Amino acid sequence: MDEGYSNLPTSHLLGSVPAVTQDDRKLGPPAAQVADAAATSRLQEFPPGGGNVGGYRPPGGPADGDVENQADWKGYFNVASYAPYFNVDTDVVVDRLISSVYPMDGFYRKIDANPDMYGPLWITTTLIFMLAVFGNYATYLVQTKKDMDIWNFDVGYFSWAASVMYSYAIIVPVVFFFLFQYFGSRPSLVRFWCMWGYSLFIFIPASVLLLIPVGFLQWVIIALAGGASSWFITLNLKECTEGADLMVLMASASVLQFALALFIKVYFFA
Repeated sequence: MDEGYSNLPTSHLLGSVPAVTQDDRKLGPPAAQVADAAATSRLQEFPPGGGNVGGYRPPGGPADGDVENQADWKGYFNVASYAPYFNVDTDVVVDRLISSVYPMDGFYRKIDANPDMYGPLWITTTLIFMLAVFGNYATYLVQTKKDMDIWNFDVGYFSWAASVMYSYAIIVPVVFFFLFQYFGSRPSLVRFWCMWGYSLFIFIPASVLLLIPVGFLQWVIIALAGGASSWFITLNLKECTEGADLMVLMASASVLQFALALFIKVYFFA
């Protein structure tokens, strides 16, 4: 009786699983692992998720063709696409701040694999508040030195600082990005934003030192800060030119950086 039941064919039964043969083991990794590897590789695109969208898709989402059409442009307007550029450790940001003050430390090579936007945003915003506050305080010190009793906080310092610094940190890298592409180089816009943002860090300690009410010393401080920032921009642009002779563009970027330093001195610490 038992032998009869044991000889019945079971391949047609529901729930039966065929055994894994030796040939099946040679077919390679499962399809799920291949899909995961492809999704991981897409994290290197800008913005993340801007290419062919894979991975998890919520129920009721659009069809594959609709996703492909939307991913071409909607990725740039999705906040989650820019989250990787703000996912940096404090040690990484501090190391890049030090490299921005010491230009010979190879800053562009450090951000080549993982440029961030957290540092530039923090630096630019901090510099705006420091210029507005310290600019007003420098005016107060000058009026106190002249025995002037009336002093009012100038809110225009804040609006001017925000307009100039945010515009400079956003527009100037975009302009040079297109200029470098026009002349045959292939830079990265995100790396340009990162580099120009960190180049402003030197003006934060400089704005503190500019509170010293000595005119000659103030000009020396702003000249050193502007020169260091200009040299930082020049060295890093040279690393991304890929051997092309773009000295005119690098010199223009250096002059703009020094002109920004002069604007800080003349407008906020006159």
